[in-house]
Amino acid sequence: MLDKVLGKLARQHDPNVLVGFDHADDAGVYLIAPDQALVQTVDFFTPIVDDPYIFGQIAATNALSDVYAMGGRPLTSLALVCFPDKAELEILERILAGGLSKMVEAGCTVVGGHSIRDEETKFGYSVTGVVHPKKVLANAGAKPGDKLLLTKALGTGVISTAIKKGKAEQAWIDAAVQSMTTLNKVAAEVMTAGTRLSGNHVGTAAPGCPVERSSTGNDRRPTTKDQVQVHALTDVTGFGLIGHAREIALASNISIAIDASCVPLLDGALECVRAGHVPGGLKNNRDFAECLVEYDTSVPEDVRALLFDPQTAGGLLIATPDGERLRKALNAAGVPAVKIGEVFARAKPLIRVAWV
Repeated sequence: MLDKVLGKLARQHDPNVLVGFDHADDAGVYLIAPDQALVQTVDFFTPIVDDPYIFGQIAATNALSDVYAMGGRPLTSLALVCFPDKAELEILERILAGGLSKMVEAGCTVVGGHSIRDEETKFGYSVTGVVHPKKVLANAGAKPGDKLLLTKALGTGVISTAIKKGKAEQAWIDAAVQSMTTLNKVAAEVMTAGTRLSGNHVGTAAPGCPVERSSTGNDRRPTTKDQVQVHALTDVTGFGLIGHAREIALASNISIAIDASCVPLLDGALECVRAGHVPGGLKNNRDFAECLVEYDTSVPEDVRALLFDPQTAGGLLIATPDGERLRKALNAAGVPAVKIGEVFARAKPLIRVAWV
């Protein structure tokens, strides 16, 4: 809706805007010095879990993700709060405490915020980060021959729907919560700087799609001495894997092939689809983007559905010519990245989904 309305308004012509709303990218980027640009984003939503502390953690992780998806480093944030007048303030305190815990982990300072009374609780952040203007990682730039890597498993949307219906098993909830509270910080650092890394990531690869893990504990470093190339980057959130792959394909003027057998899925995701725990966002995503997708007949229907599952605090989708080297570096740093596809010259269909 916002895109449709903003598109009708007069565009401001500011040469310092490196990435604006017309790019359909993860965040805005604004040049402030020859060697520095601001990354700005905002995100908030209603609770998707019962625990207020965990809800705050998920909201913060989700808001921070857009900065990482631009290759940036978060600096400051402002809390956005909608809260019922008659609700207990202890609940709000727990939400804010959960969010703060993730902001501290990200090295991002909460400098204030704004609250209003609302019948329904909503929470999130506006986040500001920094990035070198020549190192912005946008959704444009993917090239034929690039490999596509994904750093988190899919399924938070259907599992969240099952939670709301009281039908989710505890193991499913635990897997989804761990995914949604895992920052994309480590993955971003491996790609951009190769600095000291730490983290705890979840998600398992499909059979035949290897994930390598370090056995040296949480203090890890990338296995590559030289910085790898990344041509395009986005995080997989509300539009699902296909929706965000579509944005990369259109922005880069290329086509994409996805091997659905290698796309990692959270525990319980397939069971949720089979039981009919399908969020409205998944259906909307499918109605919008499936016309650009062609499937091999071997791709199961439940897996097809999950490719459109709207993710909260999802993983990064990376287009890189150094696919195997980057995958190994991410795995060594504790990020369970897998190769899920490749980039080809522009053709029809825009996105082909196989089951290899």
